[in-house]
Amino acid sequence: MLEEQKAAVLSARCTTAMIRAMGMAAENQSRQHRGESPAYTEEAFQRIIEEEGTHWNAVCELLYR
Repeated sequence: MLEEQKAAVLSARCTTAMIRAMGMAAENQSRQHRGESPAYTEEAFQRIIEEEGTHWNAVCELLYR
């Protein structure tokens, strides 16, 4: 894979993770305004990093293989 392709893949992964996290944060905020408990915990947000492959080891593996 070319360097430009790797950069595009990483950018897409990061963008997807950010969109997911923003949606989860918005849902938590809506629930907070209604006086409800959060739908998503810190573990759920951390899981996004693993699932989307944006943690350190996954990024290094993508960029340096």
